[in-house]
Amino acid sequence: MSTSASEQSANIVDAPAAHVTSNAGTPARRADEAGAIVRGLTRLWKIRRAVEVPASPEFEPLVGRVFAARGLADSAAAREFLEPSLKQLHDPGLLPEIDKAAGRLLYAAASREPIVIYGDYDVDGVTATTILYHTLRTLEPGAIIDTYVPHRLDEGYGLSGEAIGELASSGAKVIVSVDCGVTAVEPARVARERGVDLIITDHHTPPASAADMPECFALVHPRVPGSRYPFGDLSGAGVAFKLAWRLATTHAGGDKVSEKMRALLLDLLALAALGTIADVVPLIGENRVIARFGLSRIKTSPLVGMKALVEASGLDGASVSSEDVGFKLGPRLNACGRMGHAREAVEMFTVASPDRAREIARNLTKLNRERQDTEKKIFEHAAQLAEQSGMTSPDRRAIVLAHESWHRGVVGIVCSRLVERFSRPTILMGRDGDLYHGSGRSVEGFSLAEAIETCRPMLKSGGGHAMAAGLSLDASRIAEFTEAFIEIANRAISPDRLVGSLWVDTHAAIEELSESAVRQLAALAPFGQSNPSVRVRLTRARVVDRPRALGTQGKHLSLQLAGERGRHVRVVAWNWANLWNRFAGDIRAGTMIEAVVSPKLSDWNGQVEPELLDLRIAE
Repeated sequence: MSTSASEQSANIVDAPAAHVTSNAGTPARRADEAGAIVRGLTRLWKIRRAVEVPASPEFEPLVGRVFAARGLADSAAAREFLEPSLKQLHDPGLLPEIDKAAGRLLYAAASREPIVIYGDYDVDGVTATTILYHTLRTLEPGAIIDTYVPHRLDEGYGLSGEAIGELASSGAKVIVSVDCGVTAVEPARVARERGVDLIITDHHTPPASAADMPECFALVHPRVPGSRYPFGDLSGAGVAFKLAWRLATTHAGGDKVSEKMRALLLDLLALAALGTIADVVPLIGENRVIARFGLSRIKTSPLVGMKALVEASGLDGASVSSEDVGFKLGPRLNACGRMGHAREAVEMFTVASPDRAREIARNLTKLNRERQDTEKKIFEHAAQLAEQSGMTSPDRRAIVLAHESWHRGVVGIVCSRLVERFSRPTILMGRDGDLYHGSGRSVEGFSLAEAIETCRPMLKSGGGHAMAAGLSLDASRIAEFTEAFIEIANRAISPDRLVGSLWVDTHAAIEELSESAVRQLAALAPFGQSNPSVRVRLTRARVVDRPRALGTQGKHLSLQLAGERGRHVRVVAWNWANLWNRFAGDIRAGTMIEAVVSPKLSDWNGQVEPELLDLRIAE
């Protein structure tokens, strides 16, 4: 980036963004325009439509083709995407009722009315809780602030009328939710009856009608009916960050805030980035800005909890990537809510001493190992049940399974793995008394939130996003719900879509995978939802030798390929040992193949070492 975070810091608090819609950080053409579809060994390759690319002295030809395929053919658009600025963040005052929320919270903090920040048990909820806690504590050091995170298994997701009643009995005068509450009609009623001012901040799918919204003191959400906020895909932590920003400027009486508050807001971007990436919201627009700047501040965060988490995760490098969040930081934080109680993670980030923070971080690592073991067992069991029950056949285009022994804190992750294997929407549920609680994950083009809404008469509760959702229902209605959900999926999903797919940016020769090109492509990071890692199709590559097993258990493979002009490159295929035996066992040295790879540099020696995603024998 040409401008550092410190150089841009004033933009957050001294010069609010314009009150207009901006597409900054969003490619001009989204990644859903396929020019060709090719069948690989394990998945369909959806090749993005080729775009005429003028030669550029700035970028290598391969890089130019990738940028063009992602709607960044114009050099100015490419530069804007590659060098996001804090100026691209929208004015938080555009969020509905944010001024009302900020005013009430500041009054409560100054007058020592007890405030409770009511969070959620995932990474997004934990980081959003932490953002508001540190903001209010810094603005009003004497404020009476507590945090509350429901227990995943005992209480379930979201605002609870029972919990609000208990908090009111304990003296709470203001409750502010983060990452939950937009459908909490009954809990909002309890708050009103108990004389508690409830402020809801959320980002989940709201009711279609304003009449179905919870009646509360203020509801801050980018997508509620009537909202004019320009970007609707903020995470819960993103919404909390916007409220923190508004609290700071409201407290200051204008856009210019103290140096201490400016520094805090920049530090809070690290938490907002964790929540944004871990919650798998689109990494475009404002989310790209938050993720890019927040990632750069994780290693330098002054929060003792962040320092402890980074240390426990073994992140020794100079920087933190979105992959580090997805595979190291995020799973540890989520394990706390899945296998224990997320209040420990909140404690680590808010009030823990350095020693206590390190103790909690070590425990998160232990819980994450337990989560991995439990996940493996449930996945193997669920995959077997799905096949035995016929839910992997073309005429049943969704998987819905329930088992009384499945750990309800882990079924969501297992859903993701089943979707990856069987390429269809999946819902898994575990039992608690007479109720089953579950999670769902979906495939491109099938909205879980809409399907669950259609089935709402059968459910106790349910909701979420297009790609992820949660629900609960009586044990007696499992069979009815299963058939209804599968019928919805059968109508919406054609049989030819029951195959996994890979979006591929462009074609490439092995000779084009230079260190310079790979470094230029890395500037598209952070990668995630709506901005996937770069994938290119090697059109003709010769297998030099048989694959070599990697890892202590031999689950990974290393394969050497040669280009038509003789250049060799070694590709790495993670978790491909079984896949190779199933699909590619007849490929020998000398075989000409096509391959989809993600260009990368080795963490060990810095050499070009692409990741192999799929292959096929060349025609």
